[in-house]
Amino acid sequence: MSKAKILTKGFFKENPSLILVLGMCPTLAVTTSVNNALGMGAATTFVLLMSNMIISALKNIIPDKVRIPCFIVIIATFVSMIDLIIQGFLPALSESLGVFIPLIVVNCIVLGRAEAFASKNTVFDSLLDGLGMGIGFTISLVLVAAVREILGAGSFMGMQFIPSHYNILLFVLAPGAFIVLGFVMAAVRQIVNKVEAKRKAKAVCAK
Repeated sequence: MSKAKILTKGFFKENPSLILVLGMCPTLAVTTSVNNALGMGAATTFVLLMSNMIISALKNIIPDKVRIPCFIVIIATFVSMIDLIIQGFLPALSESLGVFIPLIVVNCIVLGRAEAFASKNTVFDSLLDGLGMGIGFTISLVLVAAVREILGAGSFMGMQFIPSHYNILLFVLAPGAFIVLGFVMAAVRQIVNKVEAKRKAKAVCAK
């Protein structure tokens, strides 16, 4: 697989939340605002990048029988780092995200990429994979958060542009998260399927 495909596959074709349906807990919980979504996406991307690189570098040293506990220790180290950084420099964001930053440790996206990709590939490829999956996860969070914040709060990134009496409270509550996520997933899957069908048709014509 080319370097470009390793990087970009996580954007839409193998998007961890919208296509692979991983990391649903933060996707549903922190998407009440775009700022929260960007913060969670950036934190998860940092952990994916660093843990993928370290696990790939140590893959031949870590005994196979204890690889999962070792992966979790490495992931937890970087989660603790980013948690302390956010608490120190972005206290408002830390308060908004709450327990969901520490819960990155058990996010199946991070552990899944460690097991499925980083433990079997080079450091650079693992870096690209972590970056691509992190960007894809951030895209999914922002898409869901944008719809929920606009419809539910009448704002975008905290900037109010729709009067409060026109807001639909449902979209900032848990049921609204499920509704928006379902529609966003359906739309993205439809787009991905159409693009893939066109690519296959061009490949057939080229033959």
